[in-house]
Amino acid sequence: MINHPLTMKRVYEKIEKEDGYRILVDRLWPRGVAKEKANIKEWAKEIAPTPTIRKSFNHQPQKFNAFKQAYWAELEANPHAEKFKQHIFEQLKHTPVTFIYAAKDEQYNHVVILMEYVQTK
Repeated sequence: MINHPLTMKRVYEKIEKEDGYRILVDRLWPRGVAKEKANIKEWAKEIAPTPTIRKSFNHQPQKFNAFKQAYWAELEANPHAEKFKQHIFEQLKHTPVTFIYAAKDEQYNHVVILMEYVQTK
């Protein structure tokens, strides 16, 4: 049974107690963020989109649907994805979990897709 929320937040936003277990879900470490100040409990690079699809998307909203399909397919084929999902649900039994990312656009980014993917059985 899940007792806590799963949320997402930019790495540049203020760290709050409500964030709970903070997981960086970007393949690259965010620019200008000191590792010791980021309060990241885990860095799940292996769950982030590959550079190929990330670069083809290039944060262009008109390409988001194609990016979503490509990233979802990557997640389905990713040998780490199921274990990652299980890990998230296990954490949510004990604490809130926040996916941390660097993208500027809060609506058109891979974390929106990852949130949906993780919550899909």
